[in-house]
Amino acid sequence: MKPNRPTVADLAAFDEIIDVRSPAEFAEDHIPGAINCPVLDDAQRAEVGTLYKQVSPFEAKKLGAAMVSENIARHLRERFRDRPKAWKPLIYCWRGGDRSGSMTTVFRAIGWPAGQLDGGYKAWRTHVIARLQELPATLRFKVLSGATGNAKTRILQAIGEHGEQVLDLEALARHKGSVLGVLPDDPQPSQKGFETTLLLELQRFDPARPVYVEAESRKIGNLHVPEALIERIRDGECLIIEADREARVSFLLRDYDYFLTRPEFLSQRLEALHSLQSREIIGRWQQFIANGQWAALVGELLELHYDPLYRRSQNHHFVGMAQLQSFTTDDLSPAGVARLASAIVHSRAAQIA
Repeated sequence: MKPNRPTVADLAAFDEIIDVRSPAEFAEDHIPGAINCPVLDDAQRAEVGTLYKQVSPFEAKKLGAAMVSENIARHLRERFRDRPKAWKPLIYCWRGGDRSGSMTTVFRAIGWPAGQLDGGYKAWRTHVIARLQELPATLRFKVLSGATGNAKTRILQAIGEHGEQVLDLEALARHKGSVLGVLPDDPQPSQKGFETTLLLELQRFDPARPVYVEAESRKIGNLHVPEALIERIRDGECLIIEADREARVSFLLRDYDYFLTRPEFLSQRLEALHSLQSREIIGRWQQFIANGQWAALVGELLELHYDPLYRRSQNHHFVGMAQLQSFTTDDLSPAGVARLASAIVHSRAAQIA
């Protein structure tokens, strides 16, 4: 380690964390709480990189130095002029090299006790990966299982309202976890961003208390759940939610109501099932959409796609199935979901009317 270079362990010792990478790098992932003050924007970074490869490192450094100087001056005028002398910022770039070094040098020359993060963002990323490997083993999970349409996510959220610890992976991934789980106009985070947010969630849990989580596959949309976490969840105590068909259809029509106003989006998503369903079935479903036969569509999706998928997978993934409790209901209204959550928290395996 370089002398006098703070590490990831020292983050809390600084008043502000400044990420000097380009906006695109920052958007992909960053240290939580950091602000973005790029010393090279996306276009400038590309221009300097091209010059470096096609002309020479010397010419690239001359151009880059001019751009960096101009950008640091602008940040000083627009963002930092009101900072007091004792203000202590931590500055980082990709690897703790020239970009963060330039701003650190200027800030120290002004008189601020600025720190340059040793290893930069890369050191943060190493920390995230290591902690996501270690933390799951310290936690005990109670896993809400059951086929699609049993309102598991809503029940999980209601359990949280009881003051219990909950890990809502679908909320973090911004995806409902199935082929129709894409949320319109709400893109998923990057894999790195997802993992950073996930780490923050895991760190806040008390290992002495259980963590409620929904059963998930290894992928939620385009995002991968870290292997250590998915394996630990699959060792958890399983709580099976079983609602009747009518309640499930009614719930899904409410929970996916945005598809009813965007039938073309739903029609497009169904095309992803061509490898699993016949052209005849997909064609019938497309006709249901065209006719607005929503209950018929949802009923067949459950019967022909989601329920068989669930039956094939349930016995392969959860060791805790031997310790399961079952909660059955014919009511997945908000009040019914609240009653289920209460029964689960108080470990009352029962028929919830």
